[in-house]
Amino acid sequence: MTRTALVLQHEALAHLGNLEPVLVDYGFEVRYVDTQVDDLSAIDPVSADLVIVLGGEMGVYETDDFPSITEELALLRHRFAAERPIFGVCLGAQLMAGALGAEVYRGPTNEVGFRTVEPTDAGATSPLRHISGVPVMQWHGDTFDLPVGATRLAGSPAYGNEAFAIGNWALGVQFHPELTAEMHED
Repeated sequence: MTRTALVLQHEALAHLGNLEPVLVDYGFEVRYVDTQVDDLSAIDPVSADLVIVLGGEMGVYETDDFPSITEELALLRHRFAAERPIFGVCLGAQLMAGALGAEVYRGPTNEVGFRTVEPTDAGATSPLRHISGVPVMQWHGDTFDLPVGATRLAGSPAYGNEAFAIGNWALGVQFHPELTAEMHED
């Protein structure tokens, strides 16, 4: 039985990277959706087995410049209401937070490069336990308040909310675990 991973992509260079082969190995058919081109309102937000929301240069609050953000937030709200698996990376985590009613805004600094993100006590018993002491790729200048009902899993000195979860079905990370050497060079 094939499972579907629906990938909301904001920019061509921001793709699943090293996560795609893992998904394929676990029997997922990966389907990309270009959020800037495809009709998001035509997507059933709960039919995919997993929704992955990738990064991008835009901010969640830039709906005038990127009208698709409003449609994407609506899709994510429906997904959350159904409590279906979802994973967000960078902008994806920010969109998840925004869809859950949390504020998303400019952060104190732009972070670009490899930085250490430390798991919280809750993060130390989650999949994020593997990043403890390991620098991860950061490329963001925005941040978000922790959504109501979310568990904070990681933070850094500049950004207190680097990762959060809801139950065992939603995970958002501000950093880039998908990064490959080729993506880094691009």
